[in-house]
Amino acid sequence: MFQFSIYLRFCASRENANVHSKRVKRNLPKKGHVGILTITDKQFGMMEIFIAQKEAAGDAPSNQLTLF
Repeated sequence: MFQFSIYLRFCASRENANVHSKRVKRNLPKKGHVGILTITDKQFGMMEIFIAQKEAAGDAPSNQLTLF
């Protein structure tokens, strides 16, 4: 695991990304680590995301009477 949280920011150009990178470098926290990874739109588009699904518990029977 590289880190617990990831923040994304879209930048229209490499120059714009460099501006934000410099801003982060000027405001580094006293503790912790910050990593910056720059990828292209095409690379971002090829990202695969896997989300684990928890087994859903069945709905408990209701004691309420429903009238239509």
